[in-house]
Amino acid sequence: MQSPSTTPRALAPSLTVKPRLIRRLLLPLPIILLMLACGYIAYYTSVQIGIRALAESGERQLELHARAVESEISTHTYLPSLLELESSVSRLLLNPTDYRRDQVNDYLEGLNRRSGSRAVYVLDRKGRVLATSNWRDADSFQGEDLAFRAYFQDAIKGKPGRFYGIGSTTGEPGYYLAHGLRHQGKIIGVAVVKIRLDPLEKRWERARLEAFVSDENGIIILSSDPTRRLKAVHPLSAETRAKLADSLQYHWTTLKELQPLTRQRFAADAELLTLPASGENAGEEQPISYLAQTRRLNDPPWDFTLLSPVQDVRREAASHGMLAAVACALLAFLLIAWNERRKVIATRLAAREALLQANNELERKIAERTADLRSSNERLKAQIRERQQAEVTLRKTQDDLVQAGKLAVIGQMSTSIAHELNQPLAALRTLSGNTVRFLQRGALDTASSNLATINELVDRMGRITGSLRAFARRSDDSGDARLGKAVDAALFLLHPRLERTPLRIHRAYSDARLAIDQTRLEQILVNLIVNAIDAMHGQSDRQLWLDGHAQDGHYRLQIRDNGPGIPPSVRVHLFEPFFTTKPGEQGLGLGLTLSASLAAAAGGNLSVQHLENGGTAFELNLPLLHQSPAEPSRDE
Repeated sequence: MQSPSTTPRALAPSLTVKPRLIRRLLLPLPIILLMLACGYIAYYTSVQIGIRALAESGERQLELHARAVESEISTHTYLPSLLELESSVSRLLLNPTDYRRDQVNDYLEGLNRRSGSRAVYVLDRKGRVLATSNWRDADSFQGEDLAFRAYFQDAIKGKPGRFYGIGSTTGEPGYYLAHGLRHQGKIIGVAVVKIRLDPLEKRWERARLEAFVSDENGIIILSSDPTRRLKAVHPLSAETRAKLADSLQYHWTTLKELQPLTRQRFAADAELLTLPASGENAGEEQPISYLAQTRRLNDPPWDFTLLSPVQDVRREAASHGMLAAVACALLAFLLIAWNERRKVIATRLAAREALLQANNELERKIAERTADLRSSNERLKAQIRERQQAEVTLRKTQDDLVQAGKLAVIGQMSTSIAHELNQPLAALRTLSGNTVRFLQRGALDTASSNLATINELVDRMGRITGSLRAFARRSDDSGDARLGKAVDAALFLLHPRLERTPLRIHRAYSDARLAIDQTRLEQILVNLIVNAIDAMHGQSDRQLWLDGHAQDGHYRLQIRDNGPGIPPSVRVHLFEPFFTTKPGEQGLGLGLTLSASLAAAAGGNLSVQHLENGGTAFELNLPLLHQSPAEPSRDE
């Protein structure tokens, strides 16, 4: 029986959602404003934090480079007073003669060369140069009248003369240190040392540091940017300009003012400056903003200013602002989507209530179909019973798989025992055959020795089975083994094989006591050497290297051959049980698996390296009992 169809027209008109066009058109505007506000707040906050961090870093650099400037000057402050101890200088000032002038010139030339200064010279009381270190140069100071210099006027009065200026003779800038030379308590002349400070600028340039030093007049005398040199950091009055022009301190240079495009005070000794770009392409580049931090030097009274670019800080802050704006927009869109979702859910709930009302009217018709539902219910119950039976069967199958896994492990261990005993049995077979022949010949001593060896091999087979049982129980994994003894025993077991297959063995290891059972170590070595011999099958040049050394409480022994190597497709399966590349029944695929397990049980490991020039190297890493260096074994 079909139920009457219901159409959307049956829903109440109040349940429909009408879009509000005006609200949707106006909604993006506050979202955009909120995005801009969040972006600006994040940008401003990031800029402030970044500039503070830049200021803290700048304080450390400011202190370091300011001390460097003071140190550069202080290393030469003793030189002028040193001339007071030279008797030839005093005699020249008291009684000038050509001989005494030449004598002092030579002395000053040597002193200047040893001290690394620019020039050293001596002036009489009238300010005329009597002797100078650059007397051989064409622009020598000899005979110059420097009485107008401020450093001479201070030194002749008994004060320390300190002066930065541009030389009137050479036009070369420098810092002058002057000292009044006394004789019997009276000043008879002045000693002057001129030093150059441009090495500081070169150091700043190599360090990519932007900085400048301004003197007591506010003139930049040192700068990492040559275009800023000899510019005033603050406006100069006409009187100051006239005074500086008369003193010729800066020669005939026109003192321009360093005019920042913008200036903003950031702290007591720091401000934000925007300076025009300098260099060849200054007109094409954008202005650069700096954090300018200034520190007053102790001696001389100059100001050291460090300029830290803030472009990176503002660029990072811009990215933070963009991220904040995007995050704000995403959050706003999520809220809008949630609100729309809430409206849709409310609409659906209202529609559901209407459908429930319509469903109540159809209850009568549903009763007529109860019989069909009951039969369907029976079918479902039958399906449930079938699924329950399937679950029981699945559980039983899982138990059988677990039991099969246990049997597989038992089979693997039994095969391992056969693999472990195969090689000692081969040695027993060889020794017993030789013993019969020696007995027939009457060589009783040799036969007795072979029987003793057979007895040792039998004992060793017993130790092998005991070791395998201990390995299965994960007990008694440690021991005390001698590496040299284990190598000799392994080679002895393989002696018949080595006779049939000529092999050159290179030994480069030291005997050591290792924390592993002696039999287990011998078995590992036998497996690795046999694999190497099999790998070199078919080639005439067969060589085997045994290299070892102690490192960090472990001993690393490398067994390396010159065979063709292992194909890449096989490498991932090397340590898997029952995997072998040997044809027929030559191998069970358990040698490397057992060797790796024995090494791991002793606290070590077994790894493999695939050499580029051919061959394979297995590295056995085992813990040492104690370090006992010995002579390396010789090649065989």
